[in-house]
Amino acid sequence: MLVPASEVTTVNATRNLLPAAPLAILAGLVAAAVLLAGAAVVSMQRPDREVLLAAPAPHRAAPPAAVASEPLSRGGDRRAPTVPVVDEPWLAATAQAAGMSVPALRAYARATLRAPEGCDLGWTTLAGVGWVESAHGTIGGRVLGEDGRPSSPILGPALDGRGPVAAIPATAGSTAWHGNPDWDHAMGPMQFIPSTWETWASDGDGDGRSDPHDLDDAAYAAARYLCADGHDLATGAGWSAAVHSYNHDDAYVEAVRSAAVAYADRTAG
Repeated sequence: MLVPASEVTTVNATRNLLPAAPLAILAGLVAAAVLLAGAAVVSMQRPDREVLLAAPAPHRAAPPAAVASEPLSRGGDRRAPTVPVVDEPWLAATAQAAGMSVPALRAYARATLRAPEGCDLGWTTLAGVGWVESAHGTIGGRVLGEDGRPSSPILGPALDGRGPVAAIPATAGSTAWHGNPDWDHAMGPMQFIPSTWETWASDGDGDGRSDPHDLDDAAYAAARYLCADGHDLATGAGWSAAVHSYNHDDAYVEAVRSAAVAYADRTAG
């Protein structure tokens, strides 16, 4: 779907962290500090699946099959996705404690439950990424809908090679996602670059579409991306390496860590 330029506002280049857990990134972060930061997140692993999963719901229709013409994604297939049903009381209580919307937490929880075995991805890590990238789809006063889509598209600055950004020319396919015929943009609540989305496009909610502007899909894609290359997020080194692969910047890793720790602290007990 072509995004009209008049309906697009871009992500502010400077992102603020959680009000209750202000970010204090020291200038000149070193790799050892990032590694230790990763170790601090290890204790915040996902709750047992029995905590997250709802009781069987026979009235719930099976998710539709993916569109047959949808290209294969790395590590994916065209089979109908199995979408976990997350326990609604857990969602309501945890979302209130964390300070995020139920649709955002549902996206992160479902993605966590579908993460590859052995990755040990915690929902707090996905929430940390989602906060830093777009405040869970609410940046700039947006509202995240029940369907996981922000009230207006979220785009990063044009990747035109000016200043610190790379120069990535748009294609016909990427223009359909962000509306710029000349240059690509990072897009959606998890800020995927179009070429990366082509590789990791995912259907996180079983609606048969892979849409970077849908947090359900983007969170599942992010989970698959973070768990790629055999990263074990139960270790400090593995956690830091996984988040660093998402954005090759030590300050970014620290920002995600700070947000993840804040969510873990808020929902402890």
